[in-house]
Amino acid sequence: MAVTVMIVDDQAMVRAGISMLLGPEEDLEVVGEADSGTEAVTRALQLRPDVVLMDVRMPGMDGVAATRALLAENGASPDRLIRVLIMTTFDDEDLVVDALRAGASGYLLKHASPTEVADAIRRVSQGDTWLDATAASRLVDRLRPRFTDQTDVPALLSTREQQVLRMIAAGMSNPEIRDLLVLSEATVKTHVSRILLKTGSRDRAAAVALAYRSGFVRPDDPLPQ
Repeated sequence: MAVTVMIVDDQAMVRAGISMLLGPEEDLEVVGEADSGTEAVTRALQLRPDVVLMDVRMPGMDGVAATRALLAENGASPDRLIRVLIMTTFDDEDLVVDALRAGASGYLLKHASPTEVADAIRRVSQGDTWLDATAASRLVDRLRPRFTDQTDVPALLSTREQQVLRMIAAGMSNPEIRDLLVLSEATVKTHVSRILLKTGSRDRAAAVALAYRSGFVRPDDPLPQ
């Protein structure tokens, strides 16, 4: 089954170019377009694409606000998550950080090669995170210093992400979380990826350490049911 994609950009030529670029990829299908953040939220909830390629700079509702609004509405269908992949340039670094905190699954530079674009879409659709290698370490470093032992974890994570973090802290694997929550494994991976991004954690162990240090999880907490 093809991965369905929606392209969001306020420039028609950019949308057309990306659509042409993805045309030869038999496992990727462009199912819709939008030219603004507001239209992106409405269209994405109607079309339910697997991945939304979202321009970060648009007039009116920008890509960050659109990502936040879309992912908030998306919670009504927890096992049909729409993943957002931000498209940007180096000059948009502040907005990219904001978009990652809003729940985007990664970001892609607009001058990326066709192979990189296709690979990024595939990876994100499977629940993984995609960060462009040329700026990834710099962005992660910017995310990480925000979080301390006094971090308010519930303020950072959605209700579902909090639930998944508690399960990770209890030592549960992705397949175990999948079975308990009755989700697909790709959806579980997406939640885990978002937890790591939003908390600036290098890996699951770092996220668990933060959860305990901040008091979000306590040693005497009951096991998740």
